[in-house]
Amino acid sequence: MLTLKYLPITSFNENIAYLHKDCITYRVDDLNQLTKIEIHGGVKTVYAFLQIVDDAKLVKPNEIALNSEAFDIINLPEGAKVSITLAPQPPSLNSIKRKIAGNVLSSAEYSAIINDIASKRYSNMDIASFLVASGSFMSAPEVLSLTEAMVGERIISWENQSIVVDHHCLGGVPGNKTDLIITPIVAAYGLTIPKTASHSLTSCAGVADTMSVLANVDFDEENLKKLIQKNNGAIVSYSALDIAEANKIVANVERQIGITQYEHVAASILAIKMAAGITHLLIDIPVGTKSRVKSSNEAMRLRKLMEYVGDMLSIEIDVVITDGSEPIGNGVGAVLEARDVMKVLMNKKDAPQDLREKSLFLAGRILEFDPKLRGGQGYAVAKEILDSGQALNVMNNIIRTQGQAPQPQLGKLTRDIVANTDGIIEAIDNARINKIGVLAGAGQYVGAGLDLLKKVGDHVYQGETLFRIHSCNATDFAFANSVVDGYNGYEILNQDDED
Repeated sequence: MLTLKYLPITSFNENIAYLHKDCITYRVDDLNQLTKIEIHGGVKTVYAFLQIVDDAKLVKPNEIALNSEAFDIINLPEGAKVSITLAPQPPSLNSIKRKIAGNVLSSAEYSAIINDIASKRYSNMDIASFLVASGSFMSAPEVLSLTEAMVGERIISWENQSIVVDHHCLGGVPGNKTDLIITPIVAAYGLTIPKTASHSLTSCAGVADTMSVLANVDFDEENLKKLIQKNNGAIVSYSALDIAEANKIVANVERQIGITQYEHVAASILAIKMAAGITHLLIDIPVGTKSRVKSSNEAMRLRKLMEYVGDMLSIEIDVVITDGSEPIGNGVGAVLEARDVMKVLMNKKDAPQDLREKSLFLAGRILEFDPKLRGGQGYAVAKEILDSGQALNVMNNIIRTQGQAPQPQLGKLTRDIVANTDGIIEAIDNARINKIGVLAGAGQYVGAGLDLLKKVGDHVYQGETLFRIHSCNATDFAFANSVVDGYNGYEILNQDDED
């Protein structure tokens, strides 16, 4: 038996165990490759990769140390006695080899793979192999099988609710926080909308980041239900809910290796929403050459795939394809986006009209899930709810019920990016704007980001401000400045060129 020790090391979803090179119970002299072990003694068997330590100050010969991830899973105090054995290779890895060879996998095979991932039997390398193998080709039935497997056993139940709605945007468009306007409109109408939102992955701010500027977003299932009982709607972080756990692990690895494949995206979105108990889902696919989905053909393929999986799993899906050619709203970054959202809800004259109109369009589509509304009536009803102040009242109630957040500060390090010529703004590069915002610190600091003062179609004069960079520290500010000097993302059609 070995004595358990905790080492405060985070390894990004990888379980790591540390043994001294002179371990009293396990011979490590002849180890020449990465070895996985099982650790017994806690409520759950913990699977971890073994690392060898040559310093008794870190790990003594009679100890086994676990990193943060593994220590949380074993759920034992330091000093507890545990035993270890070699972990056999998960049998489901053979299915990944079959997928690499070009085979179609069965539902049982996908279930085994996802179960092993959820149980931490897979390393991040194993998960990356799965993503690469399945990224080359997946049939529609395979996407269905993957979705079912990733839903898992924990599904939030909304008793006596025949319609539970949500909205998801595929992203790739800076700003675009329609969710925070849609939710109070739909809740004010009377439909149940437990909005599950993500934190920033590769963008300047996720929906959860922007909402966290206004209110607390971390709730478990029990408290989420209490929030819904009070307001019909809530905007909470998906990562705080104990649902679709394997999907969280897969998404982290997907982000690290930079692979985004439509079949995986479809399975991930639908698994999260089904695990959250959603019965009716609106999916927004923005299309633009600099957005996540580049063409109408790609959008249609993704739309049909999601509709197929939705039909097979009895979740009603409405997929809309929208314009993703430029940023939506004026703010890019959590604080600036939250400002735009509240301006729309308050019906301010300087509220970004593109954000307002898109939110009303999408909210109207969700309201039409209610069979009492005829097709086409949703927009008018949504507009009445917003214009009358009902949506603002509900949003204020949601913020109060979830717990109002301390007012964060906008980044004090600023620079105005100006036009280098007179003309008309012809295009704004979404990908470039996102990159500049991320380098400025958005995604790490809620107060960092870009304030877009000009949009497509606006006339500008040489020297006039196009957008303003906000950073919270000097290093980020310098990075953003070095990139923006090369190309700022704005394409201006000079009047002479137009002639």
